[in-house]
Amino acid sequence: MPPKVKVNKEDIVTVALDVVRREGASALNARTVAAALGCSTQPVFSNFATMEELRFAVAEKATLLYDARTAAEVAKATYPPYKASGMAYIRFAKEERELFKLLFMCDRTGESIPEEAGSFDRMTALVHGNTGLQEEAATLFHLEMWAYVHGIATMYATKFLDLDEELVSRMLTDAYQGLRKQYGTE
Repeated sequence: MPPKVKVNKEDIVTVALDVVRREGASALNARTVAAALGCSTQPVFSNFATMEELRFAVAEKATLLYDARTAAEVAKATYPPYKASGMAYIRFAKEERELFKLLFMCDRTGESIPEEAGSFDRMTALVHGNTGLQEEAATLFHLEMWAYVHGIATMYATKFLDLDEELVSRMLTDAYQGLRKQYGTE
């Protein structure tokens, strides 16, 4: 009798993340993960009570990947931090289409997502620091920029179009400067 394959929780999440990367979130099930691991579905359900628990673990790992890429983009200092965050969001959509869809293009009804709320608050604080706008106006300013950035990112994620990075950078600058003018902070 061959030895049993020992599979731990982290292995399962890593493989499940790769399944989502290659085939999309709809392909994530115990059989596809088990097949990729070369084992039965038993280790999957020994480590995760439900597939929903595994999906949540995959989303958490994808969020950590997204956060690391955003931090790296900001640290490069090619762009000011606020713009770098937007460029990282768009680049993530281009390079990690299925993970972007998993994190940012799904029904989030009823979810509590403190990481994103914290990110929203940090971005609003950057707008406040850059423009001097008070909290309510800075929040609206960021919401308008975020909608614009998300639209570009969605076009990448859905392969609607593929823009040159320099053009995207210019578009973000134009939108940002237009909002500054609109809010009287230019």
